[in-house]
Amino acid sequence: MDNNAENRQERRLAYRWPVWFSTDVTQALFPGLMEDISSGGIAFSYAAGAGPVQEGQRLTVRFSLPQFGHENPEATIGLTRTGRVRWMTPAEAGTCRVGLQFDTPLSLKPAEEAALAALCRTPAP
Repeated sequence: MDNNAENRQERRLAYRWPVWFSTDVTQALFPGLMEDISSGGIAFSYAAGAGPVQEGQRLTVRFSLPQFGHENPEATIGLTRTGRVRWMTPAEAGTCRVGLQFDTPLSLKPAEEAALAALCRTPAP
């Protein structure tokens, strides 16, 4: 059983989109790929050689989310959050998966926002 699923307090939005992370945003930023997100944290993968990431480490991550309810379905909003690495696991083809808990939660719950936006787009029967 997936222990991470047991600790979740809300549904996560599965969303594949680029992220950029760093221990110090005045230095080099490293690319990653978002896997899922909730108001409290983000899971992403990155090439293992891209930068040293360790459990407990503080990171800053930059990412975009869909702008729910916007007329343009491709509209996104850029966000930056700091947080602490809660878990790391090796993944396929020389990548690592990271779970980052935000210091300050997002003001929205991405999975709920996506579900509401989908309901608003669905025509009534």
